[in-house]
Amino acid sequence: MKKLYLNNGEFDTVFNDLKDSFHGTLSAKDNNYNLDIQSKWTKGSIKGTRFDNNILFMHFDLVFHQDVSLSIEAFQSAPVFFVYCENGNVCHSFGSNGEKKVLHKNQSAVLNNSSVINSVLYFESHKRIQFTLLGMPTMDNKNVPLVSQVKQHFTNDSGNYIYIGKENSRISKKIEQYKTMSEKGIVATILKKSILSHIVEMEIEQHAFNYLKTFEPIADIAVKQINEIKRISAMSFSDVMASVKLFRAKHHWSFKLYNQKLAS
Repeated sequence: MKKLYLNNGEFDTVFNDLKDSFHGTLSAKDNNYNLDIQSKWTKGSIKGTRFDNNILFMHFDLVFHQDVSLSIEAFQSAPVFFVYCENGNVCHSFGSNGEKKVLHKNQSAVLNNSSVINSVLYFESHKRIQFTLLGMPTMDNKNVPLVSQVKQHFTNDSGNYIYIGKENSRISKKIEQYKTMSEKGIVATILKKSILSHIVEMEIEQHAFNYLKTFEPIADIAVKQINEIKRISAMSFSDVMASVKLFRAKHHWSFKLYNQKLAS
């Protein structure tokens, strides 16, 4: 397995490190980066755009000719990454000895790493891998409502957060809209920023909805138990004894009730 390392830094530094690691040709203009890779062990491209509100967008389309691991230092801006796998598999772990979790085709993931442990990505050889990455720093613009909501939903005290789930078709359509936009210049920049912000809002909405769905069954059980306690509390002793006799007859249980006194 070929092992690569990516140091933290600004967007420009990241792409230059990727260029050196993958032996590619990098072109950059107006915060738009295009890395073309035609080396002996990798072919494909990595494209990315950083916007002035620090939201970044990257798309990876690669074929490796040998298994590769990419160890990435935690960024000081503590970004939350939203990852969308369109083809192949992407495997992730926190540290080289951490638990590996696989992001399959048509799945999405949310990832945040603000610890001293590196994030490690693993790529299989001779398989085309395509995935899109959207990143939002959480240490900058803390008072912006969208940033604070992202931090609230997608970070934790350990500094290692990962969630993998099914693809959201609405988000997939937004990503495709972003990629196929025909507008140019400032108009394209405004529209693209709007699309990315909308995607983040949908991720927050989806995560909050899934949390409520998980909580509902627990709440239902609690309500049922409370109602049952209220019902039993309202029953007379004769009603309770009648229920016991009915239960014993239904289930063919044989038991006796004893009068017991507490020791004094």
